[in-house]
Amino acid sequence: MRATVEHDGRAPTRRPTITVLLCLLMAWSLSIISQGAFAATSSEPRALLEALDTGNFQAKGAAAQAIAESDAEQKTRWLQALLDGRLGKERRGDRFYIVTDDSGREWPIIDAITFEDAGTGTRRTVDIFKINNDLRAQLEGLIASLSLSAGDEASRLSAARRLIGEITEDNVASVRRMRDEEESDAVRQPLDVALALYDVQNGDAEALDTLRGNLDTRVRNTLVPIAAGDSPLAAEAQSVLGGIESKRAWYDRAQTLFFGLSAGSILVLAAIGLAITFGVMGVINMAHGELIMIGAYTTWLIQQALPGQPGLALALAIPGGFLVAGAFGVVIERTVIRFLKGRPLETLLATFGLSLILQQLVRSVFSPLNRRVTSPEWLQGAWQINEALAFTLNRLGVLLFCLAVFAALWALMRFTRLGLEVRAVTQNRAMARAMGVRATRVDMLTFGLGAGVAGLAGVALSQLTNVGPNLGQSYIVDSFLVVVFGGVGNLWGTLVAGMSLGVINQVLQPWVGAVLAKIIVLVGVILFIQKRPQGIFAPKGRTS
Repeated sequence: MRATVEHDGRAPTRRPTITVLLCLLMAWSLSIISQGAFAATSSEPRALLEALDTGNFQAKGAAAQAIAESDAEQKTRWLQALLDGRLGKERRGDRFYIVTDDSGREWPIIDAITFEDAGTGTRRTVDIFKINNDLRAQLEGLIASLSLSAGDEASRLSAARRLIGEITEDNVASVRRMRDEEESDAVRQPLDVALALYDVQNGDAEALDTLRGNLDTRVRNTLVPIAAGDSPLAAEAQSVLGGIESKRAWYDRAQTLFFGLSAGSILVLAAIGLAITFGVMGVINMAHGELIMIGAYTTWLIQQALPGQPGLALALAIPGGFLVAGAFGVVIERTVIRFLKGRPLETLLATFGLSLILQQLVRSVFSPLNRRVTSPEWLQGAWQINEALAFTLNRLGVLLFCLAVFAALWALMRFTRLGLEVRAVTQNRAMARAMGVRATRVDMLTFGLGAGVAGLAGVALSQLTNVGPNLGQSYIVDSFLVVVFGGVGNLWGTLVAGMSLGVINQVLQPWVGAVLAKIIVLVGVILFIQKRPQGIFAPKGRTS
């Protein structure tokens, strides 16, 4: 009985001990296995990044290719950071970092594997991986290929366009597969061009048909050496290249016309106010350029009062520039011009002196340094029509603004009492006075109106160039040229003359240069005035 009791007493003690030991052994084994699996998982991204830590660019390119072909979720961001010069390794350690902002001395950095915040780094603590031009082109192609397999249609289209000229033997198979799987015709089209360009480089003559009429610069640059060489594709490539060059020539003419019209719109804005005052009062206002400058400085001042809101500042500057410049014009007319009527040479000298005073006043108040006016986002960049034609938005905006100002001024002259009185005084001042028109009041309002329009020209110029004390001096001679060429006091003549001179000058510049082009235009206008002194549109009636 005792033995039985002792045996029964030991058995319950040994079995739990063995069970516990077995459980601990199993848990330890599972821990080792899981740790090994985690190490294998985490070591793969590290191994991919380790391969980039080499000074051999060819080996670095092979490492980038391995990253693109891997299953790492971070691969696209790694390649983009490498392309941007923001991927690097800890100088005295084994951690890899991505620099999120390299504008300062200390860089905010994140861990390249986990993307967790890693504090800051500097050039002394982080070695950035360097790339050359060949590796840069390879990276752009790899990133574009990866982007084709993910994202919306817009991102795939952007990626497809980046692949043109970047397809290599390493990624051509994957690009062909993605092209076959792509459902969007818009995305397939640049992919077809990219593949055709690769095939042409490898001697495929049939691929040239896909490139006919394509305006992409990369296509043209690829075909030029082929057409100039002695390969079997040279003749066909030369034919395709000739068609592309002919098509681009027409778009180049359209581009030149646009630049000419935009330059002409500036001349119209600068001259249209002068045309009114010169036509009504016969005053040669040499301070007209300074009124343009005042409108530009008004724009800058309003933008300084509204920092960070360039769109609102520009919207307020349009009436502000008109009113401020117009007020200066009224003051000039009341204090100087009214006492010199009928004496054009004396008004010329007096207004020339006023121009010097206004320039010095601006230098004293704002300093002689140029000021920069920030354009709103909707006036930055370009409207890309195709690969050969793009309209810069700021110049397009100025052109539309010029037409809007012209339409408003024409409506004012055509449908308001002030416009009727201005036309009456322009045609016959004595008869207008006899009919009860207050000519002195009309002179004051007309001069203020012309000065206000000059202020609007300054608002427009502030979106194209810097604002400075000498801003208006560049346009005063051209403004008088436009007024005389178009017909004194005629709005339509000013519009036609300004646009014509802008286009002619823009056409001549590539051939003879900017200075000689202006000389030729000036000589041409002088010869024209010799044959037709009244200008393109002859004024009606008399100004005296």
